[in-house]
Amino acid sequence: MLRRLRLLALFVGCLTAWNAARAQTIQTIAPWAILVDAETGSVLFEKGADEPMSPASMVKVLTAEMAFHELRQGRMNLDDTMVISENAWRRGGASSGGSSMFAALNSRVRIEDLLRGIIIHSGNDASIALAEGMRGTDAAFADAMTQRARLLGMRNSTFKNSYGGFHREQKTTARDLAMLSVHVIRTYPEYYKYFGETEFTWNKIRQVNRNPLLTMNIGADGLKTGNIEDSGFGLIGSAVENGVRLVVVVNGLKTGRDRAEEARKLLTWGLRAFDRRALFEKGEVIGSASVFGGAKGSVDLVSDVPVRVMTPRGSTERLNGRIVWQGPIVAPVREGDQVARLRVYRGKTLALDVPLRAAETVEAGGLHRRAMDAGVEFVGGMFRKHVLKN
Repeated sequence: MLRRLRLLALFVGCLTAWNAARAQTIQTIAPWAILVDAETGSVLFEKGADEPMSPASMVKVLTAEMAFHELRQGRMNLDDTMVISENAWRRGGASSGGSSMFAALNSRVRIEDLLRGIIIHSGNDASIALAEGMRGTDAAFADAMTQRARLLGMRNSTFKNSYGGFHREQKTTARDLAMLSVHVIRTYPEYYKYFGETEFTWNKIRQVNRNPLLTMNIGADGLKTGNIEDSGFGLIGSAVENGVRLVVVVNGLKTGRDRAEEARKLLTWGLRAFDRRALFEKGEVIGSASVFGGAKGSVDLVSDVPVRVMTPRGSTERLNGRIVWQGPIVAPVREGDQVARLRVYRGKTLALDVPLRAAETVEAGGLHRRAMDAGVEFVGGMFRKHVLKN
C-alpha cells in the first residue's frame, strides 16, 4: 500500500524545483555501478545496481565482516590462531595462481594476520583458512555468509565460497555490496582501519594493498578489489571529504586501469557535486499509516535517525516522498514497531529508503470498529481487483 507524505510542507525547499542551472551529470563505462552516501544511505548514482553479477574477491568484505562479528561477540580473539589446511594451501596458496598470503602448509596463523592478509593483499589461502576455522569447511562458511547477508538486508546475494572463486551460483549486486560496505564502516571502526593500510609485512614478505584509490590523494581509505574472468575488474571504494563519506561499487570493467579511473571519477564527482539536506529530525512525525481494526484509524510514524538526503547542487530535479507499507497494518500496534518505510525519489532514482516506526501504541478496537474496517478493506480490495486492474 502506498501513501504520499501527509506533512508535505516539511519538504518545502527540497521537493520544489530549484531555479538554478541543471546539475552536473556523469556517465560510466562500468556495466554495474552505484554511488551512495554512507551516512544517509542516499543513492547519488546507479547503473545496473540490482542486476546479478559475480563479486570475485569483493566477496572478502563479507568474509571479513563474519570474523568482525565473531570478534565483537567475544567468540574469537585476534591472537587466536587457525591452521592452513592442505585445502587452503592448494586452492589459495602461491601455486594456485591466485592472490595469496603465502602461508605455509599446516602452519598456524593469527586471526589478525589472516584478516590483514585477506583485506590488504586479497589472500585466498587466508580466506579459506579463516572460513574453515570458523565453520569447518569453506562450503559451510559460504552457507553462513548467505544467511548473514540476508540478516544485513542483502536480499539479492548468494555465496558459494569465501574467497571469490568462480561459481555460477555465487552472485550479488552492486547495491548489496554497497549496503554491506556501509554496514562495515559504521559498525566496526576498530577493524575497518585494516582496509586503509597500504601494505602489510608478514613472515618477512611485504604485501601491497591492491586498492588503487588509496594512493590517489582523494581521501580514500577502503575497501576491496576483485577480478575474475566471469566478472571483469571490480572495486568497492570509500572516500571522505569535509566530513562526507561516499561508497562506490563498480564492476565489469575490462582493465585494472579502467576500474581505478571509473571509481575515482564517481567518487570525486559525488563529493563535489552534492549537498546534504535535512528532511526530518529524529523522532519527528513524518506521516501516518492506516491501521486495520484499531482503536484509531491510523498511527503516526517517525524515524530512529535524522532523515537526510544528498541532492545535486543547482539541480532542477524534484524529490518525491512516499510512505510505503505492507497492508493492512493490523492492530494492536506497539510504539516502536517498524511498520513502514519512507522512500524518497530523486527523479527516477530511489535516493533514500528509511525504516519508519510507530510513534504511539494503537490498541485493537471494539468489535464494531473491526467489522467496519473489514468491510472497508473488502470493498477496497474488490475495487483494486476489478477497477484499477482494468
